[in-house]
Amino acid sequence: MLQVQFIRQNKELVLERLGIKNFRDAAAVVDEVLALDDQRRKLTLDYDETQAKINTASKEIGKLMASGSKADAETRKQEVAALKQALGPINESLIATEKSLHDTLVKLPNLPGPRVPAGKTPEDNLEVRGGGQKPVLPGNAVPHWDLAKQYDLIDFELGNKITGSGFPVYKKQGARLQRALISYFLDFNTAAGYDEMLPPYLVNEASAYGTGQLPDKEGQMYFVTEDNFYLIPTAEVPVTNIYRDEILKEADLPVKMTAYTPCFRREAGSYGKDVRGLNRLHQFEKVELVQLVKPEQSYAVLEEMVAHVEKLIQSLGLPYRILLLCGGDMGFASAQTYDFEVYSAAQDKWLEVSSVSNFESYQTNRMKARYKDSNGKNQLLHSLNGSSLALPRIMACLLENNQSAEGIMLPEVLHRYFGKDRISNA
Repeated sequence: MLQVQFIRQNKELVLERLGIKNFRDAAAVVDEVLALDDQRRKLTLDYDETQAKINTASKEIGKLMASGSKADAETRKQEVAALKQALGPINESLIATEKSLHDTLVKLPNLPGPRVPAGKTPEDNLEVRGGGQKPVLPGNAVPHWDLAKQYDLIDFELGNKITGSGFPVYKKQGARLQRALISYFLDFNTAAGYDEMLPPYLVNEASAYGTGQLPDKEGQMYFVTEDNFYLIPTAEVPVTNIYRDEILKEADLPVKMTAYTPCFRREAGSYGKDVRGLNRLHQFEKVELVQLVKPEQSYAVLEEMVAHVEKLIQSLGLPYRILLLCGGDMGFASAQTYDFEVYSAAQDKWLEVSSVSNFESYQTNRMKARYKDSNGKNQLLHSLNGSSLALPRIMACLLENNQSAEGIMLPEVLHRYFGKDRISNA
């Protein structure tokens, strides 16, 4: 959530950056925020002045009673009663105005950072760099959904029977490869100094609000109506909220966490868009990175996290590219995002496998996640997160890109986790 004071002091900049993000009605929403803030300030002043009059009069009543001026004391008591009666409506208006201000503020997305390019669609994203070689597949190469059936790795129809479309069942070597990838990703991250966490898979409304899923992505999350819990769309939500309403010591920074969780997404409105096989699921597994850092360090940390994810993908031997997202393709809460795509050879397309984002203070302002600086003042932290990595499309590319007559050859880093060097029918 943006801070009102920043909007007030930088209105033109705010409107210009919201334009980069293609946010509709930016001027109207910003003007409404400022008008509500003006009203809040006036009501706060009225409340404080009325309360001060009550306090002054109350002290005078005690002095008048002590001096025997009971009539004057009674007059002051009546004045205090009238002031207290006036205070109630002022307080009610103040509470209502603060709620309206909050509800309007949360409509505003985070401002894109200075490096974010203008643009409206994925075609406007900028390719930063890439690596790896696209494989040359044998003439009988097939996409991963056929390989899954050939080697009995994943049963999409069985998942449809048990739950519905988008909930696959991993079997035998497919389940083992899934577990191998999770273990390798976690070990890779912890070796780089990230603390491993295992958070809940359901969160309350305050947690979903804290990281910006509410109110922006409410329609994309599964909701447990009986308990008012949300199934997590990513480990970012519970892990970042570990520090909601906390004040950290400067010496404790940066906070670096990694977590494996299943992820649940309704993917409303995405039907028909690359939904075959593992390309788009309602339940999938992902290993996540989260950092909480001092504001002046967050963009350097963003590049550090991008380099970390890049090394992980390189270790899997997959061809990849890194994209700097344009304003129109960014998430609601993000200030700057890099997407990683890997090349799916049998499908002849690039598939997104990671997003690494800096949220600056947008999430931490919602969560009141702060640290005490060297001057003893409480400051908002900056939060960052990234996928390291999302498993379905990684698995799809590993299967497709490494198929051969001898089986599906696995990258060397997975051999000790998987227990052998290939997937085969033997």
